Amino acid sequence: MTAFHNLHAHGLVRAAAAAPRLRVADPAFNVAETIAMARRAAAEGASLVLFPELGLSAYAIDDLLQQSALLEAVEQAVLAVLDASRGIAPVLFIGAPVRAGGRLYNVALAIHRGRLLAAFPKTYLPSYREFYEKRHFASGGGHVPPVLLLAGQEVPFGTDILLRAADLPDLVIHAEICEDVWAPVPPSVAAALAGATVLVNLSASNVTVGKSAYRHALCQVHSARCIAAYLYSAAGQGESTTDLAWDGQAMIYENGTLLAEAERFAATPPLILADLDLERLQQERLRQTSFGDAADLHPPKRPFREVSFTLAPDLESDLGLRRTVARFPFVPDDDARLSELCYEAYNIQSHGLRQRLEAAGIKRIVIGVSGGLDSTQALLVAAHAFDALGLPRSDILAYTLPAFATTDRTKSNAWALMRALGVSAAEIDMTPACLQMLRDIGHPFAAGEPVHDVTFENVQAGARTSLLFRLANHHGAIVLGTGDLSELALGWATYGVGDHMSHYNVNGSVPKTLIQHLIRWVAEEGVFGAAAKPVLLDILATEISPELVPGSGGDQPAQKTEDFVGPYALQDFTLFYTTRFGFRPSKIAFLAWHAWRDARVGAWPPHTPPDKRIAYDLPTIGRWLGVFVRRFFATSQFKRSALPNGPKVSSGGSLSPRGDWRAPSDASATAWLADLRKIPGGE
Repeated sequence: MTAFHNLHAHGLVRAAAAAPRLRVADPAFNVAETIAMARRAAAEGASLVLFPELGLSAYAIDDLLQQSALLEAVEQAVLAVLDASRGIAPVLFIGAPVRAGGRLYNVALAIHRGRLLAAFPKTYLPSYREFYEKRHFASGGGHVPPVLLLAGQEVPFGTDILLRAADLPDLVIHAEICEDVWAPVPPSVAAALAGATVLVNLSASNVTVGKSAYRHALCQVHSARCIAAYLYSAAGQGESTTDLAWDGQAMIYENGTLLAEAERFAATPPLILADLDLERLQQERLRQTSFGDAADLHPPKRPFREVSFTLAPDLESDLGLRRTVARFPFVPDDDARLSELCYEAYNIQSHGLRQRLEAAGIKRIVIGVSGGLDSTQALLVAAHAFDALGLPRSDILAYTLPAFATTDRTKSNAWALMRALGVSAAEIDMTPACLQMLRDIGHPFAAGEPVHDVTFENVQAGARTSLLFRLANHHGAIVLGTGDLSELALGWATYGVGDHMSHYNVNGSVPKTLIQHLIRWVAEEGVFGAAAKPVLLDILATEISPELVPGSGGDQPAQKTEDFVGPYALQDFTLFYTTRFGFRPSKIAFLAWHAWRDARVGAWPPHTPPDKRIAYDLPTIGRWLGVFVRRFFATSQFKRSALPNGPKVSSGGSLSPRGDWRAPSDASATAWLADLRKIPGGE
């Protein structure tokens, strides 16, 4: 086993949230349960474990909090945790009532390897409805002593503390308590702006009808606003039910995404774990410049104090991965979300085309229809746009342009689709024009030699594009592009012609894997009537090919695109993590391996055909990653620097030089190629 298989090598860390069984005002029992759950979490590879508010004493004990016997028992419990923690790897966040400077505070204690790292007092003390915390506690937002003495250790005390792992520098932790996140300005906001990537909340929070959803909303939005992980653990079994009830809700969010959630009202105390991608959080903060602006505009009242600790994580073992990695990051894997995405994507594409036609004062378009995926999607969008504009579909001038390698299947599908949509359809045989150009340049194919080189291929792409533009001139139209995001990423387009050039390209920011689902959605929803469905499904079942090299005839193309550039499923996965998060190739391979290594595990997008539900091993992933790196970073940027206009559709971004991706055309790919060598069996 190499470091490649270890999550820590890729900027991830495992976190846990627990809600142990308690006894009211029984610190000895409570500490034993806490230590047991801490050991369970450590055995699962956790690097930090969160427990509920006042977990050593129990929360709902009212005036018992002011009893010396109880408080002394809590201090003994802290000693017990410190002693046990020497043999436990993760940082523990444990709630306790703590005396300091003649006051009592509701505190989160951070404990690691026998050391009290810090004590975070609760800032906002609720004293409304069922809560009376101001009766017992002082606020940590006041003038608190900077250091307190607890369990024989001097401990940094306050809300102005960050815990930083010396050996995992992106792991920076801050703690707050329950009501703090309900307040308009939680203490963790300043902590996040100061660099905290993991925010933990020790909560009690009794349960009432509907409250769980509100907690989710708080944690989700707060984690997104702070671009941080947010761990939350509420009190559960054993808390006093004299007047309240408790559900033991625990959850882990990362930048607005729920990674793990405990069963509420569980029969056994819940322990949840999730792997936090700290590098992803840092990359998001780099990109979202308003986050840095907020840090500049709202500096803390006093500088945060940093407490360093050494986590010493296991860097060799394969700990697995406790987070869901979607096989298709551009495509949701549940029906409702996929349907909503398809609806939005079609309308974005259609709206972009409608605006361009209205702004240009043009009421016709010219499009080449090959019978393949991309031209099908563009034609469907055009039909939708013309319907919305109240223009006749007959003003969509669609042409199928067969040449040397066009198969019977794609040609017949092109005709069937054009007829089903009611557009103006025509066929122009490109063979004579292509032969004439080959003769003019002295290409051996014109003399009967079977030479099918890049010149042979590009003559066909160029002739088709030249014809479409002249048809647009002739009919007062614009040429509608068909090339998609995946092809642009891989440079799978002939510069200046073919899929690269048009007057407007509605597919320019739509990846191939999403286009397939958009077409299937149209077919299944019957958007364009029953006649269109069978041809759309057959187009989806057709091998992806540029059809530029002659084959043996019939329905089978001589070229299969994915044999050259790799499976679009893998390449779209790589594209997403390269452009959206800037991850290095070895990390992308690690994520892809967990997403794709077993076809039986994990969700698939709805309607994925059985023959497409396949697995990829690590050597295959590494091989096609190498192809992506070379094509994306070293050879294709000049094509992306000269793209036609088109709407941004996908959350993964676009490659427009006016939008999400701007890069030099003569950059070196050396750094990325070097990183590929970290993949076992890689270069």
